[in-house]
Amino acid sequence: MRFEDWDIIYKRILDDFGFSRSRDEEAAYVLSSLLESIEQITPSDLQGIIRGRDVVICGNAPCLRDEIKKIKPSDAVVAADGATSVLLEHGLIPDIIVTDLDGYMPDIIDANRRGSAVVVHAHGDNIDKLKEHVPNLRHVIGTTQASPIKNIHNFGGFTDGDRAVFLVLELMPKGVKLIGFDLEDQSVTPRKSKKLRWAKMLLETALGPGCTDP
Repeated sequence: MRFEDWDIIYKRILDDFGFSRSRDEEAAYVLSSLLESIEQITPSDLQGIIRGRDVVICGNAPCLRDEIKKIKPSDAVVAADGATSVLLEHGLIPDIIVTDLDGYMPDIIDANRRGSAVVVHAHGDNIDKLKEHVPNLRHVIGTTQASPIKNIHNFGGFTDGDRAVFLVLELMPKGVKLIGFDLEDQSVTPRKSKKLRWAKMLLETALGPGCTDP
């Protein structure tokens, strides 16, 4: 997605949640600085993993445990944050993890050390987590929901799950399948429910209506 197109959506998200653009931009600069001290990867490196392959993107809804059987050995597997822990429980190491560092970090670090590339997202609410966890990672690329800067990219998307989709679509996959997504979950907080509504809209923008149906 072109940033000019994403920025229109981003401004609506800022207004809806009361987020601070300047705080998001600050987080992007913090992540950019942290990445200078570790082993970074590029969009071309990620494309080498995804291009021409069927890709399964795993959300972290409870249904993921039942749907993992849909993953084929030939699939590239992308985990949205906490989905990493479920995949590891089932003996699967994701090819790529997309995270704002809210998941169980020991599992994300373990998967990273076992070969998972990590797409770390910076936003205004996770600056402390960036400082704590990014130095423990390698094979990392950084993203922001604000304007991209040198080594910090913006592929589009808001939550970990829909950001993973926008990322994968940029990398020229053969096909994309979603598992572990429950955008109608009634058990979540009102704030999380609002995030899920945004995620559904963004996923349907990227993949079409019904893209998260079982």
